[in-house]
Amino acid sequence: MVDCTKDYCVKDISLAPEGWKKIDWVSRFMPVLRAIREDFERRKPFKGVKIAATLHLEMKTAFLLLTLKAAGAEVSAAASNPLSTQDDVVAALAEAGIKVYAIRGETREEYYENMHRALDIGPNIIIDDGADMVSVVHRERQELIDEIWGASEETTTGVIRLRAMERDGVLRFPVIAVNDAYTKYLFDNRYGTGQSTWDGIIRTTNLLIAGKNVVVVGYGWCGRGIAMRARGLGATVIVVEVDPIRALEARMDGFLVMPMREAAKIGDIFITATGNINCIRREHFEVMKDGVILANAGHFDVEISKPDLEALAVEISQPRPNITEYRLADGRRLYLLAEGRLVNLAAADGHPAEIMDMSFALQAKAAEYIKENHERLEPKVYTLPREIDEMVARIKLRAMGIEIEELTEEQKRYLESWEHGT
Repeated sequence: MVDCTKDYCVKDISLAPEGWKKIDWVSRFMPVLRAIREDFERRKPFKGVKIAATLHLEMKTAFLLLTLKAAGAEVSAAASNPLSTQDDVVAALAEAGIKVYAIRGETREEYYENMHRALDIGPNIIIDDGADMVSVVHRERQELIDEIWGASEETTTGVIRLRAMERDGVLRFPVIAVNDAYTKYLFDNRYGTGQSTWDGIIRTTNLLIAGKNVVVVGYGWCGRGIAMRARGLGATVIVVEVDPIRALEARMDGFLVMPMREAAKIGDIFITATGNINCIRREHFEVMKDGVILANAGHFDVEISKPDLEALAVEISQPRPNITEYRLADGRRLYLLAEGRLVNLAAADGHPAEIMDMSFALQAKAAEYIKENHERLEPKVYTLPREIDEMVARIKLRAMGIEIEELTEEQKRYLESWEHGT
């Protein structure tokens, strides 16, 4: 059953009441975005503005989209991953008047068809997660570019793509790298990914983590968070990294460091978080132990080579939801979670509400920054101004009941002077 009109395409509009319950629940734990929404409702800064989003359509994202609508915007949305959509939440968004086109489990063709539907509003601002929507606009919907003031990007993977577009001279409008804001990557990438990745793995497998060898591929902020939580769960953590500085940091943080060819032989659970392709591939599968768990925490389902798994398998089955078993010719079984897609969203609910509170507050303020400054911004990738970062942090601290120290006038003068000495 699919409910489609010109304004939405969802699995079942009657699921909306359950979606509203989810949205109401998480909104209670998102004080920063609530404060921004109250301000936006008073000022209506997006009155007459069209905003198109490609995001993981779940309950925290829904609260962001509803905040933009409350600010006066016409909002459309499509999924940024076929398996991260929550059909009840999408139904609630449709009921709220957001033009939303997404169904959990949609095909690759449907994924892009729905993205084009979201773009049909002719957006002034794009909010992206993985840079797929920005890429589609540049490749297939160039007629929209003159009306687009700018975009914001949520993820490391997306920022990498956008910086490549800027480097190649093809980026046609400014983009705010929300991912590069301190109150995003220090918390969302580290604490959010760290907790939600393990939530997805544990929910899906119901297996013990303590005593196992956990191989974390990539030691960026997401990898740091995954490794930190694995240690807390009692695992021995092995980091695989190509960057010598990050590898050194991982070792100093107390983790083992080795190449994948060695880690593949001893790992029990493998988690990729690199943004790169084929980090775990045929030569690694060939030496893995029976019963290995494979999971991906990167944006796209390319980090663990599914074609290699399929080529090696003599039988493929699904012993549990979100687990694909690949039985090899020698009897070994390798288990891939969530089809190699983001395990934290495809097999769980994504990052905690308190974390996405900051990330989506940044997205809301980034959209306002684009609206107010697009005429002077060049087609480049920008970071958010520090004052927006600090504003989000201050609201969050107040909500947590935390006060911080303030500099005295004497201390300010001291820091601004070059004349003091020993």
